[in-house]
Amino acid sequence: MKHISDKMRSRKPAFTLAETLAALTVGSMVLIIVLAFYNRAQTGAAGIINKLESNRLPHEVLQRIAEDLDRIVGAGQGTQIDVANKLQDGFSAAKLEILRVFNDARDQPQPLEKIVWQSSIDPDSGLLTLYRSHSGIALEDKLLDEQKEPWQRELFVPICTGLTFFRIEVPQDETVLDKWSGENLPAAVTVTLSFAQPYKTVGGTLDVAEEDKLVRTIAIDRTRKLAFTIPPFDPNQLPDANRPVDVNQPTDANKPADANEPAGGTRQPNRRPRGQS
Repeated sequence: MKHISDKMRSRKPAFTLAETLAALTVGSMVLIIVLAFYNRAQTGAAGIINKLESNRLPHEVLQRIAEDLDRIVGAGQGTQIDVANKLQDGFSAAKLEILRVFNDARDQPQPLEKIVWQSSIDPDSGLLTLYRSHSGIALEDKLLDEQKEPWQRELFVPICTGLTFFRIEVPQDETVLDKWSGENLPAAVTVTLSFAQPYKTVGGTLDVAEEDKLVRTIAIDRTRKLAFTIPPFDPNQLPDANRPVDVNQPTDANKPADANEPAGGTRQPNRRPRGQS
């Protein structure tokens, strides 16, 4: 009997069934909370990444157009830029043509390099697809273009699809022109594009919200000399500190009042404080 009692005393107390179920319940609740926080953090990170990825493609397209303008226009004279906009199935579509010519031995103009950016409706998706073509004597990729025929170099290559807005404008003073042609180069070109969901306007065309449009103004020939005009100096227009203030002239309500100046806009003559001789 003494051996059995010592054996029972040496045993450690075990968990009951209720305690085991309670521990499993608490552990499951903690695990569910941790997984919920993890899923929320993963969803937020995925949203940020999608936002960054959605803006990466438009910025790359705008950068490629800017590089074409800088490379061809800044290379020398004989450059021409043509801009045209139109509505195609309600969407705003545009075309930008950059042409650089040279005179051959017979003094005839020949296309040295020609780049065309053009958007057109894709019949499969019903949205705009942006194309780019490069042609001319100058080769863009000597390894690949040397093996192509001249007609193969003029083929339009799709750059991206899913566009819902593509417009090219030329800022001119305080107005904006949607057409430009001729040998005179514009000062800048404004390219606007968007991949957002369009809405139908009152006129029946399709447009995109302004906050969903990506706009970039590209300067033409950044190395050109700017004609700065400095107005002539007129000393009579400078304020004279020794000139007395006209008390009859009304004060400007938008100008902050002087702390030492009384309300009403007139200055009082100097007075001695009372009690002093």
